[in-house]
Amino acid sequence: MCKMIPFLDLKKINEQHRKKIDLAIEKVLESGQYLLGKSLEKFEQEFAVYCGTKYAVGAANGLDALDLIIKAYEFSKDDEIIVPANTYIASILAISKNDCRPILVEPDINNYLLDPDLIEEKITKKTKAIMVVHLYGRVTEMRKILDLAKKYKLKVIEDAAQAHGATYNDKKVGNLGDVSGFSFYPSKNLGCLGDGGAITTNDEGLADKMRALRNYGSHIKYHNVYKGINSRLDEIQAAILSVKLPHLDDENEKRMAIANYYLNNITNKKIVLPSAPPQKKSHVWHVFVIRTKERENLQQYLAENNIQTSIHYPIPPHKQKAYQEWNHLSLPITEKIHQEVLSLPMSPVLSLKEAEKIVHVINKW
Repeated sequence: MCKMIPFLDLKKINEQHRKKIDLAIEKVLESGQYLLGKSLEKFEQEFAVYCGTKYAVGAANGLDALDLIIKAYEFSKDDEIIVPANTYIASILAISKNDCRPILVEPDINNYLLDPDLIEEKITKKTKAIMVVHLYGRVTEMRKILDLAKKYKLKVIEDAAQAHGATYNDKKVGNLGDVSGFSFYPSKNLGCLGDGGAITTNDEGLADKMRALRNYGSHIKYHNVYKGINSRLDEIQAAILSVKLPHLDDENEKRMAIANYYLNNITNKKIVLPSAPPQKKSHVWHVFVIRTKERENLQQYLAENNIQTSIHYPIPPHKQKAYQEWNHLSLPITEKIHQEVLSLPMSPVLSLKEAEKIVHVINKW
């Protein structure tokens, strides 16, 4: 029987770094300090340098990173934040949990990212920010968005949870807007061995405020300046991320090689391939997403041929029960994407032989 090609083999990815991870964990255990210690400080400095920003602030997860950003800006109740309609729900949860209004804008069907040409018509006197989401590891077209933000005095928040290391005009995501939120969920391009997140910014005051907000609103123990939350990237996860960060660019290059092979060799006419990045942009292919009107049939066919796939994401946010007030909305581009997308295996440990099999099987479908 043929061996299943997994959608993502996390054990194999982390096994490459096993010895250094073991040593890093042992060092944290021996230190006796497990929160807000030297390992976190070290990783925050390293990640800020990597992204090209002055500051990085660790958080417990990617949702909390976005939550902390919006808390720190202290927007008023019902202030509006523009966000792509086809994002993962975490982007929207961070907005609504801070009593702000998510304003859903359709994506560009060609790249699945926020369509800059549809933003201005959604801007009102209550609009305070534009949240761009670098979905699937693809970089949003930022020039028009930054121009709009300047024109209307809006903040630009990057949801970079899936795009560690991607670049736009030679600048890394995390350093394209005013502030950015990252996730280090295990499946991310830079993933820890549990939950983790971080915020990057060049705004010293904002970074300082978010450090307090993540720690019950306190800079000094028992002295609470803000109504904060408990959201700290722990020492063990920070130490693991410091081990893996130096390998991120190499692993992204391996993802790019797999993506290029898919793009150049999948020829089945029933499949819509993702667009390749234009000049001066690099996508890091967190996932490789194709579209087809016969998704269920294709997914079943691939499973029968021992190829595991996933769907990112089957239900758009405005059709979720959690947001029943939006269920009546018609967002045809978003709905088309969510009905047709299928993610193929993609990781830095996927072999060329496995990629060749995937392509061969898809082309025979």
